[in-house]
Amino acid sequence: MRPGRIKPAWALVWWLLLLPGMAGRAQPTSGSSSAAGVMNLQCRLADGPWQDCQMRVEEVGAHWFLLVGDRQIEFRHDGSGTVTMQEQGRIRAVTSRWLEDRSLCWDGTCARGEIPLD
Repeated sequence: MRPGRIKPAWALVWWLLLLPGMAGRAQPTSGSSSAAGVMNLQCRLADGPWQDCQMRVEEVGAHWFLLVGDRQIEFRHDGSGTVTMQEQGRIRAVTSRWLEDRSLCWDGTCARGEIPLD
């Protein structure tokens, strides 16, 4: 591993260590007191503009959806560092990375806001 780079499998762990408690500030709109639920965020698809979106969390860190306009994008993390993204029946492995503006991206799909991490 080159200095200054984090392997995608450890990016989530690194972020949890860097910003403890961030997920605790996320306010699910479903009325649930757990971090699972629906969060209002901003999303960007490919090089498009930032737009309002929602993240629906089924299992924190393992299974979530981004709801962007009329699109639903499903994500799964298998615990080994592999994240898959499914949209319109197409499933593919994606690379997770944090940008300097604190947005989290899975290849060209990005979200920013109080993303639940744990």
